[in-house]
Amino acid sequence: MSAQVIKLTGTSDVAAVDAAVAALEAGQLVVIPTETVYGLVANPRVSGSVEQIYTAKQRDRGKPLQMLVSGMDVIEAMGFRLSDVERRLAERFWPGGLTLIVESEDRSEGFRIPDSEIAIEISARVGGALWATSANSSGDPAALTAAEAVACLGDSVAVVLDGGAVADGIASTVARVDSQGYVEVLREGAISRKLIMSIGSSHA
Repeated sequence: MSAQVIKLTGTSDVAAVDAAVAALEAGQLVVIPTETVYGLVANPRVSGSVEQIYTAKQRDRGKPLQMLVSGMDVIEAMGFRLSDVERRLAERFWPGGLTLIVESEDRSEGFRIPDSEIAIEISARVGGALWATSANSSGDPAALTAAEAVACLGDSVAVVLDGGAVADGIASTVARVDSQGYVEVLREGAISRKLIMSIGSSHA
């Protein structure tokens, strides 16, 4: 399969979004630009789509993916209840480069609302959430352009939305809040540890 590369204009991208949504609804993989790096996304509502991501990236199945969501209401609809500290982090840094690990009674997931209208619109169109990870082979640098993503993943991806070079090129910061309300930064990225920690204390 050869990826369909569609350039985004920033003014009228209806056809591009439609193509990405159609591919995701068919259980195929799509590459989209975000404000951090290019992301490889799949539709969690389609059985087996997440396995395609692991295969395409040659990623260890033990390494979790994140979910790009269109709003905090989506997280709560999935059975996750944000604590007061988690909500403060979300309200301060979303949309933006924070991936927040949230726990429910039986599982944990990493959530992010990206600062990208295209990413939010696409996730909203497929039910509010997308499985997501950086658009590169595991161990390689993150893709900062559509061409780099195609070079790594082109044969595994149905649609690539080309929004030009990403502005930041830095992956999201990953953080979690423990049961005592302390903030732990698991990976420093687009948002500094110091800024994240201004919301609370950390064991890190």
